[in-house]
Amino acid sequence: MGCSSKLDYDVSVSFYRAPYLVDIDAEHGKRVLKLEDITDNGKYWLDADVISFNTGHWWSHRGSLQGWDYMESKGSHYKDMDRLVALEKGLKTWANWVENNIDRSKTRVFFQSISPTHYNPSEWSVGATSTTAKNCYGETSPMSGTTYPGAYPDQMRVVDAVIREMSNPAYLLDITMLSELRKDGHPSIYSGDLSPEEKANPVRSADCSHWCLPGLPDTWNQLFYYALFY
Repeated sequence: MGCSSKLDYDVSVSFYRAPYLVDIDAEHGKRVLKLEDITDNGKYWLDADVISFNTGHWWSHRGSLQGWDYMESKGSHYKDMDRLVALEKGLKTWANWVENNIDRSKTRVFFQSISPTHYNPSEWSVGATSTTAKNCYGETSPMSGTTYPGAYPDQMRVVDAVIREMSNPAYLLDITMLSELRKDGHPSIYSGDLSPEEKANPVRSADCSHWCLPGLPDTWNQLFYYALFY
């Protein structure tokens, strides 16, 4: 957890990394994702005046990027399960924790929606073929208009459903659709972390998940600021 403070305003801003929101415990040398337990992470959030939650991409990672070895649900361990089902279980655990532990008269709760990726050009370029780009590499301009041709992320449908079911819903900062229009905003092969060999193979190495250009993350912050103070 990182923290910075501004003494002039008596404000502290903390970042607590919990990519799944729910807990991960070590059991017999294995990482176990506890789909119905959020106690360890939750203790760091109890005294905040404003909390902004987010989760998404990490639930779909596989291989070396997968952050767990087993999932645990209702006492049973699973090597894997449908990732949307796992996300829903984890989000319901989070929602129940918020409703049972956060005094909403003192703490404002936000949830920033899924930040989209741009790995499939057929989503924004109808009729893309094997001769066109394979991902966001080479994209230099945003989509025009306000409608994204690709499908709405399935993860967002889970987020929407869980938040709607809360008796006192978190404020949903929905940045998904406006971010989908910015297919040009990713680091691609220009993050500075790639070898020359990786840069020469953007089909495999382009980062079309994170964001690097100014503008889009600034817009997320502006929307958050507006929701917080107006």
